[in-house]
Amino acid sequence: MDAFQGLAFPPARPHGFAHAYLTIILKDHLAFVCNSGIVRIAIRESAMENWLKRGRDAAEVAAADTKVRAAVEAILADIATRGDTAVRELSVTFDKWDRENYRLTESEIENCLSQLSKRDIEDITFAQTQVRNFAQKQRESIRDIEVETLPGVVLGHKNIPIGSAGCYVPGGKYPLLASAHMSVITAKVAGVPRVVTCAPPYQGRPAPAIVAAQHLAGADEIYCLGGVQAIGAMALGTQSIAPVDMLCGPGNAYVAEAKRQIFGRVGIDLFAGPTETLVIADDSVDGELCATDLLGQAEHGPETPAVLLTTSEKLARETIWEIERLLEILPTAPIARQAWETHGAVCVVESDEEMVQVADRIASEHVQVMTRDPDYFLANMRNYGALFLGPRTNVAYGDKAIGTNHTLPTNKAARYTGGLWVGKFLKNCTYQRVLTDEASALIGSYCSRLCALEGFVAHGEQANIRVRRYGHRNVPYGGKVD
Repeated sequence: MDAFQGLAFPPARPHGFAHAYLTIILKDHLAFVCNSGIVRIAIRESAMENWLKRGRDAAEVAAADTKVRAAVEAILADIATRGDTAVRELSVTFDKWDRENYRLTESEIENCLSQLSKRDIEDITFAQTQVRNFAQKQRESIRDIEVETLPGVVLGHKNIPIGSAGCYVPGGKYPLLASAHMSVITAKVAGVPRVVTCAPPYQGRPAPAIVAAQHLAGADEIYCLGGVQAIGAMALGTQSIAPVDMLCGPGNAYVAEAKRQIFGRVGIDLFAGPTETLVIADDSVDGELCATDLLGQAEHGPETPAVLLTTSEKLARETIWEIERLLEILPTAPIARQAWETHGAVCVVESDEEMVQVADRIASEHVQVMTRDPDYFLANMRNYGALFLGPRTNVAYGDKAIGTNHTLPTNKAARYTGGLWVGKFLKNCTYQRVLTDEASALIGSYCSRLCALEGFVAHGEQANIRVRRYGHRNVPYGGKVD
């Protein structure tokens, strides 16, 4: 016990903190960890990282993923076999929603619009204008090219919109109309001719705000259908829903898994599962601001990781205290508390450089930076879905109104992809021309020898016949150009 002498143990936490991990550094890579009275010695990921709170461990996550995977596989197989009948049964089972045809009629769409106030429509229009403006600038940055790389050799590429897109708009717990802006508008700016949208019923009927957003964004077909059954119907097709070429949009763990399983049969934007947020902060901000921003994402659902990464242990402890205080008054506290207690985490490190290292390892969907020099993180971070730089902005701005896309990579996918943008709906397709006999013979001679190196005789003959015809050279059949 001598190792513990002189350590300052954390002060008592407010009510509700019983599930949080409290960590005190001993030395090197050892940490003394107390969780609900259970004491253990843990190996830390870095001698400089002091995790005051941890989320659910990897084994629990893997077990939950296995259950989700099996359930989704069975649902998709059922839809593939029985089509509309399976979709209808699943909708009744999971959403208590039954109708002959899940596509909304024009009169139903107009009825939804009529339920919104003038201010509601203006607010939706404002947000959609911001999304459309930024998407159009992105589209303008993508150019077709054509270049003569050698005399008589012309190479180029075209950016061709996909033929159809299926956009999922989550809405079971909350009517998340912003997802309609992000997917439908982005696809339309890219030039996609057919855009289908699906959103679950909200409180037993189509959500008026979601339907309005889908319609105003330019959706061609609007279905009131949620969950895996919506993903399966759009991707596989049914008797009443023609299949799409690509799926996009965020969703819960089941929706994300359905997209993973269906990938290859159709394209997908990215794996966008339960939302994630990482707040990077130093002592230039206060605990109330950090707590507010963490809970702002935690209310999405019980599977939402919310992480604070800071160089200030004082700020870390203030933030934990403020979260408990706010959870006593937050109307969505039952969901936010479950997310925080299960997936919340707090880590203290010694420098901005270390915060970059830890943040890149986490590879969070949303990364909010509230430090004295936020541009340092813009210059040095590599793995994130979107950055929110400085205390004047926040993730909710990006989610709802500012114009950047909120469909972003989760579950560490930020290591290899960015978020949804117009480029996701475009196929970059190359072409080539050879304009002269001399150019064909020149390329053909190199191609002939390279094919011979690989043992591809028929490939080589594609080159050889052109060297004979356009280069007027005698190349033996099955041989190679000298």
